[in-house]
Formats: sequence, structure tokens, C-alpha cells
Amino acid sequence: MNTSGSDTAKQGTFALSIAAIGVVFGDIGTSPLYTMREAFSPRYGLAPSTENVLGVLSLIFWALMIVVTTKYVFFMMRANNRGEGGMMALLALVLRATKRGSAKRLLLISLGLFGASMFYGDGMITPAISVISAVEGLGVAAPALQPFVIPLTIVIVILLFSLQQKGTASVGALFGPVTVVWFGVIGLLGALSIVQNPGIFAAFSPTYAVQFFVDNRFAAFLAMGAVVLAVTGTEGIYTDMGHFGKKPIRIAWSFWVLPALLLNYFGQGALILRDPAALEHPFYRLAPEWALYPLIGLATAATVIASQAVISGTYSLTRQAIQLGYCPRMDIRHTSESEIGQIYMPWINWSLLAAVIILVVGFGSSSKLASAYGVAVTGMMAIDTILAFVVVTTLWNWSKWIAAPLAIAFLCIDLTFFSANTVKLVHGGWFPILVALVLFTVFTTWYRGRQILMHQLAPGAIGVEPFVQSIMQHPPTRVPGTAVFLTTATEGVPHALLHNLNHNKVLHERIVLLTVLTEEVPHVSDKDRVELMPMSGDFFRIVVKYGFKDQPDVPAALELAAEQGLEFNMMETSFFLSRQTLVPKLGKDMALWREKLFAVMSRNASSATGFFNIPANRVVELGTRVEL
Repeated sequence: MNTSGSDTAKQGTFALSIAAIGVVFGDIGTSPLYTMREAFSPRYGLAPSTENVLGVLSLIFWALMIVVTTKYVFFMMRANNRGEGGMMALLALVLRATKRGSAKRLLLISLGLFGASMFYGDGMITPAISVISAVEGLGVAAPALQPFVIPLTIVIVILLFSLQQKGTASVGALFGPVTVVWFGVIGLLGALSIVQNPGIFAAFSPTYAVQFFVDNRFAAFLAMGAVVLAVTGTEGIYTDMGHFGKKPIRIAWSFWVLPALLLNYFGQGALILRDPAALEHPFYRLAPEWALYPLIGLATAATVIASQAVISGTYSLTRQAIQLGYCPRMDIRHTSESEIGQIYMPWINWSLLAAVIILVVGFGSSSKLASAYGVAVTGMMAIDTILAFVVVTTLWNWSKWIAAPLAIAFLCIDLTFFSANTVKLVHGGWFPILVALVLFTVFTTWYRGRQILMHQLAPGAIGVEPFVQSIMQHPPTRVPGTAVFLTTATEGVPHALLHNLNHNKVLHERIVLLTVLTEEVPHVSDKDRVELMPMSGDFFRIVVKYGFKDQPDVPAALELAAEQGLEFNMMETSFFLSRQTLVPKLGKDMALWREKLFAVMSRNASSATGFFNIPANRVVELGTRVEL
């Protein structure tokens, strides 16, 4: 019996599970640094009594079991877009599941875009709170070092963002093993504490969570804003499923990450019952004095890894938004020749760094940052539930009698967490909401502006067939070579072609009208990439299709056209692009301030040359003036 194939598959799954621990669970893995401490923050007024400690632990346990395990690890991963997850992948599914122009579609798109916008707020707060909470261990080990916490945090954050342009390929190999060690260490520390007070396991019973609410009422409700810190990072589990697959993520969570988290949380609870003074920093108080500095070093490494995953996720989300037409083109640099997902976006990187430094300096401690954390996370969780319900009932044909009760249960939990976090708005929770509102405005303005622009250009478009017939009847001078005219429309003659003919009075021997389309799927295979439509007069129309996670490469796509009988020599091919100069004008289509914003974004968008990987020395840009 040949078992080599199954052994290889097992080894592959094991390796992916290790890698997933480093990338997928980095954020949620650093939550023990501050969650228990924040649950008993003075602003909630909860005494560290046995009943309250067991109640908080019970809430954390059931939050991990229901929100993370049941909802994300098992339910949300079923609502995937050909194996890909995340807000943009979910939004692409919603676009397929709803009718164009319907009010329902518009509402769901708005929800999806707002959810994606909130991810950026999370991407700013996660590095700030994670790194500062790790470095705060210095104040526990040696109180005299407390003044150095903020400066050291800023140095680490600057180094982290400065190294992004180098790529994560070399460092990424260490992510999994380091985070595996992290979970092993925090689980061991928790277990050693639990041994001294095994009765802490009583918190597995939901009756303690119920009694906690009965005894504390409004204070217990407010404490839910701290409990939710235990489940931050769940969006990362869903977003990164395309990199590792469902099975490795589920194995990593069930057999390593979840047990380690529970042991640590329950160990902190046992410590607080023995020594209420440990509430100052229960995570670091779990460790013996001799292990404090190594633990601080390991915690810092773990928080850097958690931050790296969020930063990379922000790059990926932005690229998907560009591909789906919700964001202007930006400079995207690939940091790996083998992994297409490893990218670096300078503008996003330095903007995130500036925001993180402002947060670190402005809030000054992980406890104050925790006040801003949670609003964006819980908002995304609620939006995930709504969009997933639409997808599974519309595209996957789930029975509403099964999907509805499940979605309602999840939504009730999500909204409870969200409402508990709304009281944080005045204490810093406004920050991620402000970021989300600004980016939502940017996304919707760009999408709407592009629609208006296409509408403005459409009336002046000339049909291709009448144009070709006219050219054949009154042929201009034809020069050697191939001219490729990029156009967003799949019908009509591009303005760049008309301008070229009008000003230069010549046409190339071969004319290609090229349109690049982004499909509502993550990837498009090479065999489906190029659609070639020959026309008379040596005119050709080519439609090139990409998924929203594919990197456009027009020259590579044109090489595929050779299989359909049209070969290209790049040295004899010129690419003509149309660049519009937009003039905002007071009108009914869009507010004047949004038209001005759209014009600014369009003016500062990166060139199509770099975005589509077209050789710069083969490009001719022709301008046109358009009134919005």
C-alpha cells in the first residue's frame, strides 16, 4: 500500500498550519497582554471578586467559542469567494448575488465599503496597542524604565514600517515558529498558575456569565467593551484563508491557538484571585522575575508579527479596492518573485506609520488605546454577518430557516459588543470611526466619479464598425507596427485613437482596442485571460480579464493572444493612453466638493503605465478635457 501521497499531504497541511499560526493568529494571540487588565479597569468599577473574575472569564470563553470558533472558523469560511475571504471578497460575492441598480445592492455595497474602511482604522490601532503593550513590560520589570516605554515603542514601529519595502519573504519564514513558541509559552504560564487554583475552570459554565450580568448590570454591559478585546483579529482569520486554506487554519486554531489562549486567560484569572494587586499587569505577573525580560522580548516579537500581518492585510485590501474600481491606482511594488501576494505600497505604508505614531504619542498607554480599540472590530463583525447571510442564502441556496436563526444569533452578539463599545466613542473610539468615514467617502466618491466620467465620455463615442468602414473608404497613411489603445469601454472608438488620427494624420498597420476588466472572483486563469475579436481593416478588440487579487500585466496577457493567432513584438508595439483633465462643475450628479475631491484623486493616481506593467518607453499619452 502506497502511503507516500497521504504522508506528503499531511506534511503540507502541518507546514501550512504552522505558517497560519504566525500570520493568521498573530493579532488575536497578543490580546492576553491587555484584555483581563482592561476588563477590571477602574472606569467599569468592577471589584476583582471571585464572582466577577469567573464571570469575565466565562464571557471570554464563550466569546472565543461562539464568535471565533463557530462564526469565523467554521461558518464564515464557508462564505468564501473561490477560497478567498475578507471584506472585499465578500463584497464581490454580494455584487454577484444582487441585481444591478437595486436599492438592496446599493445598501449592501455601502455596508461592505464601510466595513472595509473600518479595517484601516484597525490597521492603525493594532500596531500601536500591540507594540506598546509589549514594551510596557519594562515598567513591570523595572519601574525606573517606564519613561522609556513610549520612545522605544516609536523606534520599534519606525523600524517595522521602514523594513516593509524589503518584503516579508525572508522574515516570514520566522513568523510561524516564533508565534508557535509564543502560544506555547503563554499557555505554559497560564497552566502553572491554574495548577495553584484549578477551581478557576468553573468559569466554563455559562451560568457565571449570566450571574455576572445579574449582579453588575450596566457595569457588566460596559465590561463587554473590554471582553471583545479577546476576539480582535477575527477578521484576519477570514481574510487570510486564501493563503492557507480552511483545514490548516481550523487545525491550528483548534489544537494550538485556542487551548493556549484559554490557559493564559484562566491562568490570569487564577492569579487575580490569589493576588488582586496583580491587576496592574496580570499577563506579566504570571512570569517569575527571572523570565520577565525574555518574555518581554518574545512579546515584542509576537506583537511585531501581529502588526506585520495587519499591515500586509491593508496592502492587500487596497489592491483589491483598486481592482474593483473603488480606489484610484497607487504605486504597487512586488517584494517577491514567487509570491504574488507579497506587495509593498509606499503611500499606504507611510500613511499608516504617521497614524500609528500619532496614536502612540496621543494616547500614551495601551490602556488608553484600548478605549479606541473594539469599535471598528465589532462594526466589521456585524457587517460580515449581514453580507454572509445574503451570500449563503442567495448564491449557496441555504435554507433561510437554517441561515436566518444562525445569522440573527451572530448579529445579536455582534451588536451587543458594538453597542458596549459605543460608550468608548468619547474616549478615543471616534478615531477608527472618523478614519472609516473619511475612507468611505473616498471609496464612494471615486466609484461614483468614474461612473459620471464614463457617462460624460459615452455620448461622444463613435461606433467601431462605422469608423472602420470610413477608414477603409478613405484610408489615411498606415505606418509599420502595432498600436494598442487602452480603453475602459468595450464598445466605441477610444478618444486617444481619434486624437492621434486627428493630430498625426496616420494609423498603424495593426490597431488593437484593449480593455482590462476585473471580474468578481479572486483569480482568472490564463486560459480565460484573453478574449480576441478580430475586425476588418486589421482592427482587433481584446478584452483582458483579471481577478480582484490578480496583478495586471498587459504585456504578459498580450503574449497569450499568440495562441489565438495574434502575435506581438513589443519593440514594434506602441501603447496609447488617454489622460483626462477633469474640470469640476456645479451640477446635479455629485456635490461640487466631491467633484473636486475626485479631480484631485484622479490627478494624483499613479499612471496606468506602471499599474499595468507596460514598458514606459513604449507609451504615448494623449490628454482630453472633461467637465464633470
